[in-house]
Amino acid sequence: MDIPGWFVWIYLGAILFQILALGPGVGRLRGPDASLRAKARWDLLEITGTLLLFGGLLLGLEVAEAWSWLSVAGFALMTPVYAVQGTRRLRTRRRPTARADRRA
Repeated sequence: MDIPGWFVWIYLGAILFQILALGPGVGRLRGPDASLRAKARWDLLEITGTLLLFGGLLLGLEVAEAWSWLSVAGFALMTPVYAVQGTRRLRTRRRPTARADRRA
């Protein structure tokens, strides 16, 4: 299957943005707040999973099909990260309404 050249450049751009996102993520690991450090760990796992996903897809399409296992590993890494982040967002979203019900 012949992949257009612009498609490769899109993947390379997405990979570059993920690599650039590693810098602030690592910087937040050294912060004084424990909750921000925990969020930074989950963000770094997400970035790593995305890099594996994009890198595996790009290598699988351009070099050889044997590299596509990297994208499966990236997807497997991203799935629990998104599950944890989703449950945390739901918890923080529900807390203020629960407090308002207690007051009434």
